[in-house]
Amino acid sequence: MQKKKPAKVPVHGPQHAKQVRIIGGQWKRSTLPVLEALGLRPTPDRVRETVFNWINHLRDGEWAAAQVLDLFAGSGALGFEAASRGAQNVLMIDSNSAVIRQLDSIKAKLNATNVTVQRGDAVASAQSLALRGQRFDLVFLDPPYQQDFLSKALPLCAGLLKEDGLVYAESGLPLTFEGEEVPEWMAAWEVVRADKAGMVYYHLLKLRLKN
Repeated sequence: MQKKKPAKVPVHGPQHAKQVRIIGGQWKRSTLPVLEALGLRPTPDRVRETVFNWINHLRDGEWAAAQVLDLFAGSGALGFEAASRGAQNVLMIDSNSAVIRQLDSIKAKLNATNVTVQRGDAVASAQSLALRGQRFDLVFLDPPYQQDFLSKALPLCAGLLKEDGLVYAESGLPLTFEGEEVPEWMAAWEVVRADKAGMVYYHLLKLRLKN
């Protein structure tokens, strides 16, 4: 009796790479391990390369004074990438204890003195940071897709950005609403750059100028 071939795992299914690689800067080519944590889905290397090319262009390659917030840090791929390129400070926040331990381990391995790792709920942390008057040049939002975190976190970013600050947002759906009614949580934001890789939609956003 002929055995059935095992079913192919969808390319964009729940499985992900066991490690990701820093694309540029002082830790270029360093690998970061990826935990099998619930909802953890690191930004693919080629997407990060595109995104950081966008950011480099918009910032004229200037990272030395950058204050960065990685609100759903996960693997740390986005935050460590920014730190590798010379960001003055990168604050990484995640609610998962195992993720935090791993981020601390990576920070120690890289001697990443410009990285701060903090355990906390993303939404509550964003509210607290805004109330304390902390402001950032760049905020990374790469939350689990299924739990509607983006619609809760993005409005809070309006109170976290410096003038001309940028938000990177990754989602399972596009944030461009041409010909459709724009949801209230997106109304304050302009999509500066956007692209798609597989099932991943990724965007750079900035606050719309007030009339």
